[in-house]
Amino acid sequence: MVLTRSFRETIKEQLSSQDFRREFLREAVNNMVTGDLETAKSVLREYINGTVGFIALGKAVSKSPKSLMRMLSAEGNPHARNLFEVVAFLQKAEGTVLEVHASNTTAA
Repeated sequence: MVLTRSFRETIKEQLSSQDFRREFLREAVNNMVTGDLETAKSVLREYINGTVGFIALGKAVSKSPKSLMRMLSAEGNPHARNLFEVVAFLQKAEGTVLEVHASNTTAA
């Protein structure tokens, strides 16, 4: 079966929806909090590529765009401070505030 569109093209198109952008960003942060850093980095990369871009993000957080790309690559090992700076800027750019809520359920 031949795919007619790439995954990135589909995600970029869907990121034009504010609700989708907020949910996509929430998913990245949720993955970070639950310990799935690989997925979180991947989602953040797609979010950044489809919204603000690495050049604007680099200017906003005073980091080189290439450094940010490496940080969020599959081999990247970002410091928590850098990740939270990125997420803080993305929330501000999106005009949203993400919150973490505790629950009484145990992780499986």
